[in-house]
This record gives sequence, structure tokens and C-alpha cells, in this order.
Amino acid sequence: MSSYSPRVTILKYQRPDPYGPIPARSFQRQMAFLHAARYHILSLRELVTGLEGRASIPNRAVHLTFDDATADFAGQAWPVMRRYGFPASVFLVSDCIGKSAEWLGKNVGEAVPLMDAETILRLQSEGVRFGSHTRTHAHLISLDPERLNDEVTTSRAALTQLLGRDVFAFCYPYGEVNRAVLRAVGNAGYRLGFTGERNRATRGTHPLILPRHAVSFGTGIAGLFWKLALQPGGKPLELT
Repeated sequence: MSSYSPRVTILKYQRPDPYGPIPARSFQRQMAFLHAARYHILSLRELVTGLEGRASIPNRAVHLTFDDATADFAGQAWPVMRRYGFPASVFLVSDCIGKSAEWLGKNVGEAVPLMDAETILRLQSEGVRFGSHTRTHAHLISLDPERLNDEVTTSRAALTQLLGRDVFAFCYPYGEVNRAVLRAVGNAGYRLGFTGERNRATRGTHPLILPRHAVSFGTGIAGLFWKLALQPGGKPLELT
């Protein structure tokens, strides 16, 4: 009997704009490559049902995620993805909707605008799905239990009210997670959690510590292919 388990490569993007971590032109080429090479881009719903064993996972399965919900997603990334019929998962910092990403501004020396509620609802109507990235993009592993619980539960409640649908996906700020954070996220009712660990997801992967491969400024088509097809998986994430 074969021991093969279907795998999903989850890609992590941030700020696809002309001067951001992933230049818009590079992003366009990468989406064209995924389309031409016939990768199966899974929606958030397809990802959760596949990992839970309630639906099949196709070969060459990929899921596309975008952290922080910066405003340039709507103008630079989504039009390209929509052209190819690709779904997207975007993670919102609930207290910062329509404001600026101060945690990103420290790195680039300028305010990085985030999507406002009107844009978020428009994109949802066009097929984008949203998850939680906490209330304030805090370092969760450094918080006391009360503040930790507030960051994950209040965000989910606020986003559920805004979106009018269940918010079941969570993305850990800075990719940081330990046992206390994992427990808080599970208790808050999330079914999927996305980390920064480099690996591929299978049905044997803990659904609240899903690995992702980051796509950065220097990632060309060859580098993207390496992440998708060749890069060996690392060890499962060990929590403290």
C-alpha cells in the first residue's frame, strides 16, 4: 500500500507593488507561470476540506496567502489573480483596517496603507477570502494570557461581524507560535493556522500550524519552481 499523502504548497506574499518585497512585475510573471504550468490553486474552503479529508487534494496543489491586507493587494495583486481565476486568502489586522501598517513602516521608512472596509467587502464579493491576523499584529508569544486571548478572539468576532461569514483561518504575526498561542487560537474557534515554517502541508499536518514558503524580492521563476516542486520539506514545527 502506498504511503503517499497529498501535499499542498502554501505560498506567503506581502506587498506586491512596484517597490515592495515582491515587485508587481515579478508577481505578474509568477501568476502567469502558475497558470501556464497548470498548478491547482486551491481556495481557502478547498484547502480546509482537503486537509480535513472531506474532499480530494489534487496533484500540484497550491494555496496563495497574503499577510497584512495592504492596500496594494487590491490594486496590484488581485487584478492579476482574477485574470487567471485564482482565489486568494488575505489576513486582516482587525484594529488597523483602513489605517497604516506601523509594523511594516519601520522597515521601509514610510507609512504602508491597509485596505479599508469598503475595499474588503468589495473584494469579498469578487471571491477573496479573509482570515484573522490578530487585533494589532502583536508578538503573541510575549503576551500574558488575558491579552493573548483578546488578540485572537476579539479579532475573530470583529471580522465575523464585518464580513458576515465565519472567520475560521488565522495567521500568526511574525510567524511566532508556541503551545500557549496554539491553545488560544484553537480555543477561539479557528480551524486553520498559518505559520512561517518552510514545509508542505498534508493531511497529517496539524491544521493550526500549517507551513508556508515565503516569496520575497529575489524570488524569480526558478526560485518559485524550487519552492513548489524541488525544495525538500523541513522537520515538522516543534512548539515550546
